[in-house]
Amino acid sequence: MQATSCKLQATSYRRQAAGYRMQSYKELNIYKMAHTLAVEIHKMSLEELPKFEIFEVGLQIRRSSKGVAATIVEGFGRKLYQQEYIKYLTYAIASCDETREHLEVLFETGSLKNQAMYSNLKGRYEELGKMVYRFREAIQEGLRLAA
Repeated sequence: MQATSCKLQATSYRRQAAGYRMQSYKELNIYKMAHTLAVEIHKMSLEELPKFEIFEVGLQIRRSSKGVAATIVEGFGRKLYQQEYIKYLTYAIASCDETREHLEVLFETGSLKNQAMYSNLKGRYEELGKMVYRFREAIQEGLRLAA
């Protein structure tokens, strides 16, 4: 059963990576998740953090979380140039990692006190990083097959 699920997921990544009937970046699962998380991080940073952190790490985490979605969008706009697309997906992975690091620092310093929120966001960013990585791998595989 799990092998079938993995095959279906791999097929989904390959189809999305190949631009299978994709008219807009908004159809990408990685974009949808990145956008949702960016909105949640934005709200969390303004509502849950102490005032002094709003313009310190709060500003950094808002930028990095929005950077994940923004580089996915920019890469999609360059999808005809697959090496460029791969480069922007690599940037998205890096921004995802940066966002996770900011979350960890906020939690470990006590600025983000809500452990459930921290665990939820951290876990979802870990999953997003994996998704973007697999998506990038599917594009790279398409390049190897085309060569």
